[in-house]
Order: sequence, then structure tokens, then C-alpha cells
Amino acid sequence: MINILTEAAKVKDHPPDLINIAIEELVKSRCELPSFRVLDELTGQIRRAVNKELFQLVFSRLSNEQIHSFNELLIKSINQHYSDYNRFKTLPKKPTLKNLRNHIDYFIWLQSYGDMTPFLEGIASSKIKYYAAEAKSLDAAELKDYSETKRITLLICLIHQAQVKTKDHLAEMYQKRVGTIHNSSKEDHKEIKEQKQNELENLISIFNDVLLIMSSDNDDAVIHEKVKETIASYGSVQTLLDKCEAVASTKGNNYYPFIQKHYKNSRSILFRLADLLQFTSTSQDQSLMYALEFVKENRNKRTEWLPDEVDLSFASEQWRRMVRVKQKDEGWLIHRRHLEACVFSCIATELKSCDICVPGSEFYADYRKQLLPWEECEPLIPEYCRELGFPDNEVDFVKGLKSWMIESSKQVDQDFPDNEHVSINEAGEFILKKVTKREYKKSLKELEVLIKERLPERNLIDILCNVEHWINWTRHFGPSSGSDPKLKNPRERYILTTFAYGCNLGPVQAARHMREDVTGNVLSYTNQRHVTPRKIDQALKDIINHYHHEFDLPKLWGKGKSAAADGTKYDIYEENLLAEYHIRYGGYGGIAYHHVSDNYIALFSHFIPCGVWEAVYILDGLLKNESDVQPDTIHADTQGQSTPVFGLSHLLGIKLMPRIRNFKKLTFYLPSSEMKYKHIDSLFSDTIDWDLIELHWKDLLRVVLSIKHGKISSAMLLRKLGNYSQKNKLYQAFRELGRVVRTVFLLQFISDIDL
Repeated sequence: MINILTEAAKVKDHPPDLINIAIEELVKSRCELPSFRVLDELTGQIRRAVNKELFQLVFSRLSNEQIHSFNELLIKSINQHYSDYNRFKTLPKKPTLKNLRNHIDYFIWLQSYGDMTPFLEGIASSKIKYYAAEAKSLDAAELKDYSETKRITLLICLIHQAQVKTKDHLAEMYQKRVGTIHNSSKEDHKEIKEQKQNELENLISIFNDVLLIMSSDNDDAVIHEKVKETIASYGSVQTLLDKCEAVASTKGNNYYPFIQKHYKNSRSILFRLADLLQFTSTSQDQSLMYALEFVKENRNKRTEWLPDEVDLSFASEQWRRMVRVKQKDEGWLIHRRHLEACVFSCIATELKSCDICVPGSEFYADYRKQLLPWEECEPLIPEYCRELGFPDNEVDFVKGLKSWMIESSKQVDQDFPDNEHVSINEAGEFILKKVTKREYKKSLKELEVLIKERLPERNLIDILCNVEHWINWTRHFGPSSGSDPKLKNPRERYILTTFAYGCNLGPVQAARHMREDVTGNVLSYTNQRHVTPRKIDQALKDIINHYHHEFDLPKLWGKGKSAAADGTKYDIYEENLLAEYHIRYGGYGGIAYHHVSDNYIALFSHFIPCGVWEAVYILDGLLKNESDVQPDTIHADTQGQSTPVFGLSHLLGIKLMPRIRNFKKLTFYLPSSEMKYKHIDSLFSDTIDWDLIELHWKDLLRVVLSIKHGKISSAMLLRKLGNYSQKNKLYQAFRELGRVVRTVFLLQFISDIDL
């Protein structure tokens, strides 16, 4: 067991995790369990020994000059309010041009310390993140009290994480900057289109006058003269042609001609980001990377036209028409400024679809390197497929999927004549008949009033104290080092801190309503040094489990086998990357995305940006939920679904059942082109590509097993798979599988009134 705990301590650092591993190993070996104190002391000794060994390993790789320079980070010069150590904690702000320039300068300053990776070679990424979090929670004076080996190691981990996270922040700011350029261009296009509406009506009036003259019985010479007179009364022919061209330029939704106006202000910053982030293609298609190099080589030229030497296969047809223009004398040429805007726009798009990665980052790294190797996945597949009832090979998997789809569609077709709630019109669309509203008894309203009258009023702090007395949830809070808290009356401090931040009062406002020795600084200090998201999740797990098992009321509401996910907009501080403008609600803020089980237990909450498709995070809530309430069915709205999400949820054993807006416009897919149905045949308009699913079956299982083993989050993957990409075969495979699952769901939806 000592060896097992030693290996575990090289990956995990939280003492309860190590104690749990020790208990599991003792139970597995059928050994008598020692007292908790013995286990606590044993795991503590092993943890300290492993950490000391890792600190010494990092320290041994440094020269005396490097050790001195790291120690200098904690010393404040005469002209400084804070030491350089404090700068490593800098957070990104709103992606304005000024803030973007400042963050680029900050990244260059971080890079001046060099690459920290060689010093940390052989140390698990989880330990590096833990050491960095501990360093971030301390101030310079506290860090000076640590031993030199530990102090230097924590500093190196903090610098390493700052470098990695800053690359992620810059990549995100790059995307938002390009998005701002496009949004401003769309607004200009819309404004011009509205302005040209009057000119369009005027041109139609002129055209109407000309048609009236042409329809008269006069001879051609008279008609010709009258047409000339009519046109002359509105101006010259050239003037009218110019007006026609101006109106024609605003047709459709092509706003690309307006991009240059906004791009020029961001041009230099986008080039700096391209140089710093070193964008790399994740596929064999290097056309966009070659175009980027071509743009960089010609960035200082003043000519508007460049030779036609760029492969534009990565760009859309609209971009190609703007970038590649045929000149009368010189043939085909490339418009330099349009090419630059095109390349930077396509890079932003391919960052989202993971066709481009940022080396050295975390979120924008090459996701393929974060997956489990196939050699590790292969032995796990039989057991995983057996748990979910899937065949463990690609041929039988596709065969079973196809059989499921055929049986479901045949059953719906067979039962359709008896379905009183759905009909199909002449256009081939199904019509859902209005469901009779359920009548509630008068006694139900009386019961509600009676319950409200009998419900006693409780104080929030009293509730927190009572729950703490029952389950001791504050035991999860404490210093990042894992040692016992040295606060006076820590349980009281943790309860007050939870109240201050949980009610969104903040430390200063909450302290005004408490006794004198509880100040804003006291509450803020406790939150920064003793509370982390991971510790909050552990405390929540205890509360959820106790409520679920010990109380009768949740069991009356539901069984905990299904959950609903939805978001609520909150106003938050604007100077951060998360805050975005929400069109529907108006104003800046973020979305609190909640997962609530059918027995009304909030299982998981996550803050997400306003502009992101909520389906990206819908599975994460169930996968990260560690409580005993484990739903296998999830309900959501239109934002909570997409074909890749349907595909991934199916492979994870999660049943996705969303409410879909405008579901009539969705495509129903046939199992094969030969399949014909007696009643519902008009619903189907396309066929499933089974060969694509079979070809990428191993890739799909590799992704799912990587998610299950915590190598990559479903949110990260779905965010990358949330954008169409011709290059990303994994996206296409998940989309095709999702088409199968969603078609079956839609067929069940129209055939079951309860859905």
C-alpha cells in the first residue's frame, strides 16, 4: 500500500483523496481498516515525502544565477508598490484594443523568464496546477517563509501556469477581436442597406415609368424618345447606373466589403498576436498556414496588389471573390488588405473548430495530444461497451444502430394512423394538435396557501450553522498546503465567508452587518486562502448526498434519474473575458448554467459567456457531478442540443431530450435510400452515411474514454466540435451519429404525447 500511495501522491495532493485511495486499497486487499488518525498520519507522511522529493528535483535543475533571479521576484524595489511576483497573478480584462495591447506586453514579459517546462519535466500536470494554485493564494511575505526548494518550485509552477493561461487568454481575445470586427461590419451593412431602401424605391419608380411607356401603342421612335426624356428627368444614365450598383452591393448578407474600415484599426495587433501565438494546423491541410506566412512576408509592402501565388481553398466563395480579382492588363491578382482580413478571419474560425491550435496553451492546444493513446483505450472498450449495452466492434455497432433506427421508424409509421395528436399536411410537415390544458383542482390552490402559511421563516446563517452541525461541510475548506487551518474558530469564519459570497453581498457589504471583529479583509482573506472551486464542490457533494438520503421530501418529487439544464443571465463585472453583451436580455453579464435533478436538487452550476451555444456545457454538468444523484436523462431547450451533442451523449450513456424550437425545419434521416414508409415517408429528406460512422468508430470511442478518464472535458471537446469544419473528420463523424440519435428522438417525440 505504501508504494500505491507514493505513486498516487505524485499525481494527487489533496489529503482526503489520498485517504480514499488508501481505504480502497485496504478493502480490496481485505485488510482490517486502521483508525482515521493512523491513515491521516500515514498519508500525510507520504505526501510530505513525495512533495519534498519533487521540490528537490526541480531545485537540482537550476543554476545559482537562476535561483537568485527567482528569489529576486519576491523583493519589492523602491519605486514599486508590489513585487514582480504579484504580476504573475494578473487576470485578463475586456478585450478592447488597449487591454489587448497591455496583455500582449504582459505575455512578452512572462516569456522573458524563459520556458519553465524543462524544470518541471517528469512532474504530473495536476501537481503543477496544484503548486501554482498554492503560490497564487499566498503573498510574497508568506512565500518567503517557505523552504527555498519549495518556494522556488511554487514560483516556477506559477510562472509556467501564467504562461500557459495567458496564451489561452490571448487566443480567446484574438477571436473576440475578430468577432468585433465582423459584428461592426454587419452593423454597417445593415445601416447602409436601410439607407439604400429609399434609392431602391426610387429606382423601382423609374423602372415602372419606363415600363408604362413601353406598354403604350406608340411606334418605336416615339417610345425611344419618351424613355430618354423620362430617364433624363431623373438624371443621367451613368448616375442611375451608379445608383443601381450601389443598391446591388447591399443585396443579401455580404458584409465583407465593410470589414476593411474596422480591420485597419486592429491590423497591427492581429499581426502581433499571429507572431506570438504561433498558430499551427492540426490537419494535413496547410493552405491557411501558407497564406499566413505569405501575409506576414508582405505586411510592410504599400502596394494594394500582390501576385496570384496563394491557395485560397481555405476561404469561402465570398472571400475568394473579394481577394482574387482579375485586372484588365495584369490578369489575376491578390488584394493584399482583403487577403489579410480573410486570413485572420479564417484563423479565428478554425481556432473554434480545432483545425488550428496554439502550441503551449491548454484550452487551445492540439486536442489529439490530450486524448488517451489507442493502446490504452483498446483494453477498456469491451467493459465500457458491455456497461452501456453497445457491441464492442465497429461493424456490429453500426449494424445495431441501423437496426434500432429501422425498428423505431417502422413502429412510428405503424402507429401513425392511431395517433390523434399529430397529422402531416400537404407540404410533408407534421402538425402537432393543441393539447387540452390540464385543469387543476381548487383544493390544490388551497393546499398551496396552507403550506405557505405554515412554513416558518428561517435565517440564512442559522440554516448554514444547522447544516454544518449535521454534516460538517466546512471540513473541506482550509489552506492550500493541506495543513490544518490556523484561524481562530475556523468553522465560524467559513460559514460567514460562505454567507458573504454565496448571497453575492461581497466581504465589505456583509461585514457591515456583523460584529466588529469580522471585517471585509477577514472574509476576503479566508476566501482567497482557504476556499477553492474544488473545495466548494466537495462541500456541495456532502450536502446533496445528505439531503438526498436522509430526507423524505426529495423522494416524493422524483427519483433523481433525470435532470433539466438551463441558464440565467447575471450582471457581472465587465472588465473580464467572460462578460459579454446579451442581445435578448440587454446589458453585459454572464450566464449561470444550472443542472437541476427531477427531485429539485441543484447538482451543478457553471458560469459561461453569453454568446456561447449552451449545448457545449450540457453534458459537463452530469459528468462533473460526483454526488450520489446520478441522472441518465437530461432535458434542455433549443440551446441545449446539436447533432454532435446528440452523438456524444449517446456514447456516454446519457439520454438527451430537449425541447427544440422550430423542430419542423429539422431534417429527418432515412436508414437507407431504399426505405419507404406508408404514412411518414414525406418527413424524410436525407440518408445516413453509415460508412462514415464505421470508419471513425475507434476515434469516437477514443474521445469518449478520454472524457470518462478526465483527460479532456466534454465542454472543451464540444466547443471545438460546435463549428462546421470540412477538415475535422471527428466533427463529421459525431454529427452523423447525432443525426441517427436525433432522428429517432424526433420520431419518438411526434408519436408520444407525454414527450
